[in-house]
Formats: sequence, C-alpha cells, structure tokens
Amino acid sequence: MELKDFLQQEEFLVKCQWGISLISARLQMINAELGMRCGREVIHRYSSRIKSYESIAAKLRKKGVEESVQSMEEYVNDVVGIRAVCTYTDDLYRIGEMLCAQQDIHLIKKKDYIRHPKKSGYRSLHLIFQVPVSFQEETRWVKIEVQLRTGAMDYWAGLDYQLQYKKENRKAKNIGRELKAYANAIEQIDSKVLELRKRIEAI
Repeated sequence: MELKDFLQQEEFLVKCQWGISLISARLQMINAELGMRCGREVIHRYSSRIKSYESIAAKLRKKGVEESVQSMEEYVNDVVGIRAVCTYTDDLYRIGEMLCAQQDIHLIKKKDYIRHPKKSGYRSLHLIFQVPVSFQEETRWVKIEVQLRTGAMDYWAGLDYQLQYKKENRKAKNIGRELKAYANAIEQIDSKVLELRKRIEAI
C-alpha cells in the first residue's frame, strides 16, 4: 500500500488517536499529582498532532530512504506527537521522569535539547515512547513523541517555524543569527524565572 493511502486509513488514524489519548491521560494524572505536591499548576497547556504525509515524505527524503510504510515505521519516530508546556525547566524533567516510570509504556529514545540545544537555538525535551494500542482484538505498539517545553521555548519554536522559509533566503541570512540570539536570551529568562520561584518558595 502506498504511504499516502496508508496515512488516510481510518484504522491508522484511530490507533494514533488512541495513543494520544493514553499519553494525554498520563500527563493529566502527572499534572494533578505534581499540582498537589507543588501547590501550583505545572502543565499549562497540551497539544497533539499526527504528522502530515508531506512532512513524513520530506523527512524520509532527507534520510535518503524510500517512501514507504516500512520506512516510516523504521525511521520516523514523531509521526504522532504530544506537547506539554510548563513554566519552569525543572518541571519538564520531573514530568519526563514520571512518564518514564510508567510500567506499561516503553521509552525508546530521549533527546535533551534543553541541556544540548540544536545549532539553531531550539530547546525542548523530546521523549519517544512505544505505547500499547488494542484495536480489533490485536495489540500494536505505536511510537509517540512527547515534547516538553517551557512557555518561552514554545514561543521561540513557533517563531522559528514561521520564519523557517525566510532563513533559506539569501537576502535574509541574518534571521537565523538573530533567532539564535533570541534563543540565548530566552534561556537566560527561563533560568532567572526558575531562580525567582526557588527564592519565593524558600521564604
């Protein structure tokens, strides 16, 4: 079956949505637990998406592999994605640890772009899980990428995405450098806000 047709199958979409629901429920439980423990809301917003055919095909081309369902399952870890946005960087790691401690989902890859940002300045904690999805008396493991960011990181990533095509224009070659500078400034703000919260908690 062609990749484009596979991605439009109802069964595929149902399995993806089921996986999203499962991880979303875990994040909500973790948020409730941390909220009671910390006395404040930890996760401020959630979002989810299933990657488009165009994005998957572009990723496969970039990796130099054929456009097929098998290649997608082997080489693309973020077909299904969930994002949780918090205020403080230490909360991102708490949430990540609690997700990894769940016994019925398996962590298969971790990318810490907070401690090790991308060259562009992008910062986020990425966790790739395998999630069991039961459908029509069959259990399949679905890969889901969880992105954990602060609000500042999320704002920067959105701006970077909007200007992505501009950065490839020779007349706008300074945009990438400016965005990198803004990413560094946002990192400093995240650090200062975390320090402030800790000082307030110590009073």
